[in-house]
Amino acid sequence: MARLHLFDLDGTLLHGSTAPVEISRQLGLEAETVALDRAITEGRIGPPEYAAQVCDLWSDLTEAHVSAAFEAAPWLARIREVWAEIRDAGEYCAVVSLSPSFFVERLLDWGAHAAHGSRFPAVPFTEPVDPSGVLSAAAKVTVADRLCEEFGVARADCVAYGDSLSDKDLFAVVPVSVAVNADAHLAGLATHSYTGRDLWDAYELVRPAGSCRTAWFAPLPDS
Repeated sequence: MARLHLFDLDGTLLHGSTAPVEISRQLGLEAETVALDRAITEGRIGPPEYAAQVCDLWSDLTEAHVSAAFEAAPWLARIREVWAEIRDAGEYCAVVSLSPSFFVERLLDWGAHAAHGSRFPAVPFTEPVDPSGVLSAAAKVTVADRLCEEFGVARADCVAYGDSLSDKDLFAVVPVSVAVNADAHLAGLATHSYTGRDLWDAYELVRPAGSCRTAWFAPLPDS
């Protein structure tokens, strides 16, 4: 049976950062967004409030800012190589993140079969964010179930990769999980744990035995 690999973005594919912080850096608003990240991590605000506040911060955001943020972000090495192997093996890979969909969906060009984020207005913003389109930890499970149906697999065939509280619900419902540079929220939940900056090494923990592709090549930049 094929597997579905479900990847978080912030703190997982992005090392030590989040998509909103990288976007805000392009606008000179990094400190404000780091403060919001701290507030949501500490439970002082929820995802809808977070999304509304970053949307307000980004009143001058353009597609050029988003592109620059994506290119300059601290991506783990060998993301595209991992996803190429998953595809070659007849398996599926998807990104499910609370970050804005207009950033997350750029990963489709890197080989993800699907990429889901919180729905934001089109850039540049002319309307507020709709809170009903903002994802949460529980919503990640709902999205994962939809992807299972789309790809013809079950929860039992899923592998989740994450780093924090927003991944806790998903880790609880799949049989295999990889904590990537994770915080204490995932302690004891993950079946595997990885610390480092190369996604291939994290993937090796769940890679099928006897896979024909090798990883001897030097890491390529993902930016």
